[in-house]
Amino acid sequence: MSETAAPRSLTGAQVGIPPRHIDFKFSRDAHRYFFYDNNPLASLLFVVFSGAFPPGERFFMESVRHFRDQIQDPVLKAQVSGFMGQEALHGREHERLNDLFRERGLDVDLPARYVRFGLRQLERFSPRLQLACTTMMEHFTAHLAEQWLTNQALTDSSDPEMLKLWYWHALEELEHKSVAYDVFELIGGTQKERKQAGWLVGLFVMPAVVAAWLRLLIKEGQLFNRAENRRGYRALFGRGALISNVLRHMPKFWRRQFHPRQQQTQALEEAWRTRLFGPQGELIAVYRNPNKATG
Repeated sequence: MSETAAPRSLTGAQVGIPPRHIDFKFSRDAHRYFFYDNNPLASLLFVVFSGAFPPGERFFMESVRHFRDQIQDPVLKAQVSGFMGQEALHGREHERLNDLFRERGLDVDLPARYVRFGLRQLERFSPRLQLACTTMMEHFTAHLAEQWLTNQALTDSSDPEMLKLWYWHALEELEHKSVAYDVFELIGGTQKERKQAGWLVGLFVMPAVVAAWLRLLIKEGQLFNRAENRRGYRALFGRGALISNVLRHMPKFWRRQFHPRQQQTQALEEAWRTRLFGPQGELIAVYRNPNKATG
């Protein structure tokens, strides 16, 4: 009698969270502040984001990994696997982008150091609170991702090749935006812990981001470039601007009935999957594992 084969586990791709290996190519000839309208203030914020992502992604992954053995649901298990794979690849590709920033003489290691310090402070708290902090930061990055995909001013003023990396990253942030929170709910996470997470992230992580941004402006000799700083500030924090549109969603995180799925982006995700990975997709030529990670 032949033994019955054990059922195969679901993969991240099968539950809509495929880790996609992309071979991005970055131009070595672009302007120093090439990312956002050649504006130092706005472009350096994205340098800070890129420097912060590798340590941030590692923190997110470890906070979820701590509770992985408690997950029995096969779909959530597969979603966690997809989340882990996507976050690991985001960290890898931002390290490659950071190498380009280093070649330009931009101190991308500075925000990485500052953010690592802030995250180390969070690691002094319980694993439950660390996961709560992850859910808050994932809420921020999900709304930031939606802006990356919809903000026309960003599209019109930014380097088109550089945007491809942020588009890919943004799509995957939206695909896995609920995973950490679903694990948090599984372990009985509470609204009180979410409120505590807000204080902790506000105390340790956000000051690290802002301080790194200011230090880069100083190092670049741009702190008193008033005209460009006004222009960059309006692009980021003016009415209907990139970061303003993210910050207005942050208070939703503390609502009693909050869930990331309330940010309804399914149609946006589908449109961008087709645009990036469809038959004529913008990234299909540099997509290294389309057969294993159906997007």
